[in-house]
Amino acid sequence: MSLDIFGFRAMWSPLFFLIVLSIGILYFLIIGPYRSRFENSEPVSFKQKFFFGSGLILLYICKGSPLDLLGHLMFSAHMTQMALLYLAVPPLLILGTPTWLLQRIVDIKVVKPLLKFFSYPLVALILFNGLFSIYHIPLVFDEVKTSVTLHAVTTGVLFFTAFMMWFPLVNPLPEWQTLSGIKKVGYIFADGVLLTPACALIIFSTTPMYSTYTDPQAWANALELCVPATTLSTIDLVGPQMFNSLPLVEDQQLGGVIMKIIQEIVYGSILGYIFFAWARRERERENETSIMDPQPIE
Repeated sequence: MSLDIFGFRAMWSPLFFLIVLSIGILYFLIIGPYRSRFENSEPVSFKQKFFFGSGLILLYICKGSPLDLLGHLMFSAHMTQMALLYLAVPPLLILGTPTWLLQRIVDIKVVKPLLKFFSYPLVALILFNGLFSIYHIPLVFDEVKTSVTLHAVTTGVLFFTAFMMWFPLVNPLPEWQTLSGIKKVGYIFADGVLLTPACALIIFSTTPMYSTYTDPQAWANALELCVPATTLSTIDLVGPQMFNSLPLVEDQQLGGVIMKIIQEIVYGSILGYIFFAWARRERERENETSIMDPQPIE
């Protein structure tokens, strides 16, 4: 069946679109016409604008496009949403924020104590991956997916801890550079290892784990998180099989595989970014050394 039966609001989330659009407009105003109001502010490169814009587009795709609705209908779509939202969006937004603006954000009284707590990379690493794994325990997952309040709080907490997990890797602020090049590589590998058990449990399970994708009543309750009640009352819903052509176990296993594939792509990209940044710094250091210590003329 077509997703159109759920209506425009459920498919495209116009309110969330306006929120994301407002963030984008504010960002380009700050780095553009209002940049002169900030001390020591430098022009923002096209690359940074591209990163931030891409992060906002992905954020809307994850939480405002039909992918969000599909995430309540198919577990594989849910895991795609999770992978993009927590593994791709945060580093793009951090990399897209200019240093002078990021410095002002971290200097906010509420933000700085939190960053000090999360400045220990091990804390951020364990907290995000631990919460992500707990979230996908069937009992917890089914409870969260059928409660508007719990779902909003859980998504917000995971999104915040995902930012904190990525911050030691990609932030440009010298004060918060707690990891060297080789330690960053180890951090990424540790991150991949800690996320593996949750994905492996999902991939190798031979039975459906989540009632919100198997039980018609729980599934209908989960849909209330993104579809207006007035619209649901006009639709004759039978169960998840209405929209998913895959057997439930295969859809579940596909979700775990998608999560790992996106994880490897993102982590591989970040490894490349870290390597090239390290190589660039080494070249700059060599150039500075050669300038300060010129070779004698024979």
